[in-house]
Amino acid sequence: MRAEFDETLITGNEMIDSQHKELIGKINGLLDSCEDGNDKLAAVKTLDYLAEYTDFHFTAEEKLQEEMDSPGIKAHQDEHAKLRKVVDELHEMLVEEEGPTPAFVEQVNRNVIDWLYRHIKGFDRSVAEYRFMRGNSENL
Repeated sequence: MRAEFDETLITGNEMIDSQHKELIGKINGLLDSCEDGNDKLAAVKTLDYLAEYTDFHFTAEEKLQEEMDSPGIKAHQDEHAKLRKVVDELHEMLVEEEGPTPAFVEQVNRNVIDWLYRHIKGFDRSVAEYRFMRGNSENL
């Protein structure tokens, strides 16, 4: 399974949408590295790169929420913490195994891609809608 950015993932915030596209590209890069002959080192490097970009993206999203005093920011941060924990667990799994096993790929699909889709369609979209409504409140 590959992650795909489609219209159901558009939040309407250009910065966040472009970062989500980049994040999905990194996830697919990780899956590609898993298919390339179980190269453990390549998979670890790609996962590290994904972790770094995830931190960059979450920091940007949380800063945006703080700037607009978004409701539900704590719950959103808790969700981000869950994915950070999943990425740490995936790292441990890669290090302990001979390389990216089918079980590892399954965890990426279930705990990263599925999480990301749910998160964007729920939490991130609600933040973008709140920002849009705040920015246009004088029109109401």
